[in-house]
Amino acid sequence: MQYEFSIQVSPEIAANPDRLKIMVSRKNGISIDEIRHIQVLKRSIDARQKAIKVNLKIKVFVQEDFEEIPIKLPDYPDVSNASEVVIIGAGPAGLFAALRCVELGYKPIVLERGKDVRERRRDLKAINRDHIVNEDSNYCFGEGGAGTYSDGKLYTRSKKRGDVNRILQLLVGFGATDQILVEAHPHIGTNKLPAIIAAIRQKIRENGGEVHFETRVTDLDIKNNEIDSVILQNGDLIKTNKVILATGHSARDIFELLYKKEIEIEAKPFALGVRVEHSQQLIDQIQYKCEVRGPYLPPSPYSIVKQVDGRGMYSFCMCPGGVIAPCATSPGEVVTNGWSPSKRDQPTSNSGIVVELRLEDFKDFSKYGPLSGMYFQKSIEQRSWHLAGETQRVPAQRLVDLTNRKVSVDLPETSYKPGLSSIDMGEVFPKFIHKTLQEGFKAFDKSMRGYLTNEAVVHAPESRTSSPIRVPRDRKTLEHTQIKGLYPCGEGAGYAGGIISAAIDGEKCAEACIATIK
Repeated sequence: MQYEFSIQVSPEIAANPDRLKIMVSRKNGISIDEIRHIQVLKRSIDARQKAIKVNLKIKVFVQEDFEEIPIKLPDYPDVSNASEVVIIGAGPAGLFAALRCVELGYKPIVLERGKDVRERRRDLKAINRDHIVNEDSNYCFGEGGAGTYSDGKLYTRSKKRGDVNRILQLLVGFGATDQILVEAHPHIGTNKLPAIIAAIRQKIRENGGEVHFETRVTDLDIKNNEIDSVILQNGDLIKTNKVILATGHSARDIFELLYKKEIEIEAKPFALGVRVEHSQQLIDQIQYKCEVRGPYLPPSPYSIVKQVDGRGMYSFCMCPGGVIAPCATSPGEVVTNGWSPSKRDQPTSNSGIVVELRLEDFKDFSKYGPLSGMYFQKSIEQRSWHLAGETQRVPAQRLVDLTNRKVSVDLPETSYKPGLSSIDMGEVFPKFIHKTLQEGFKAFDKSMRGYLTNEAVVHAPESRTSSPIRVPRDRKTLEHTQIKGLYPCGEGAGYAGGIISAAIDGEKCAEACIATIK
């Protein structure tokens, strides 16, 4: 017999199968000798009270043996000679679109401007150590997209987008730990994700699909408002009338191309701000209300939202036990982001702290039309680069100093490897963003006592939270509202916000595209 229960236990019991079995036996009147196995289905931490609890959803096997059923990948057919779909971009949206094409019997041709996961590492080393930005291979561009080397968080706030569990199971099938099916906020880690991404690429290729690296798309040939071909940087032309555009939120050249060709795009609101680093020990003390976290609790995250004069300010992509990385995609700009390894075992934590932006905030860039938000974003990244010394050093300020508009006399070493320059954030951001940050951090401290400390360091800017552009598409067909055969997809097109939602959108676009192939 099998029984499902939801229980709340201490972290120590949650971590000890024998103690968990004793508690389940006592609470439910089941003889301990009859319990053959307890399978944890879902796990989350409740740290709202001083006595921290772990919420578990479990399946108890009573007088019945447990047999683990391994997760299997779909039976992907050989699509070598099948009808083709061109996919621009090998981030999660593009790769999962390609997998879905193969699964449904169609041949994907994936065109990725960057390098594969192994080769990307050299360019990440160059930007960290030598301040050299490769425009096609960096933390944003390359196999797996921005998520590959930027943490690998696997949760999404929106449950309406599609089947989250299907994507998680596919990731397990390609090598992720099955614990991502259990944890409330699953996370793979930037040290583990590359191998999974490489396994996905291998599966696409071994079943007849194509994945091309260092292959930048520079033009789209359109005839009678329909895709006719894709033109590559080397001059090659690929004839096609089916294109899934999954280029990511930082592909500014693609946004410029669409605007130049008078293909409809729209400016959209996004958020922009800073990335703040605390010691992980301090965040644990605040969140867990204890001096030492102990061996049974993971490094604590936090999530916080405030309103400052009617404008939202919130934490974004919080990385417990993580580091801050340089994520510029062109020379002459600096950008920050954060990531955590799988064990989240670094001594520091960091989070994007961003301010809600509205379309009217971009009025000074109105001459750029729908690209106004992108140019607003770009201007702050370029100003930051100039102020910090025109390398990959970033403007930085101690947190209390920021709230008092005081240039920090000195800065401690942080996890951001290229280095810091002591800059007043009022020089980096427009007044309305700077004021929101000043007041918002004070409000944060009221919810998380101890958060506002001069031991914390603010790095600027955190500017690539989401795409500043939306590429409009029909709600039902997912086809571009103007160009037949063009399927805007994922984060870059404005329809996703992370690995899971992008992967789901990639599958949906593949299905919609294939539905029109005769």
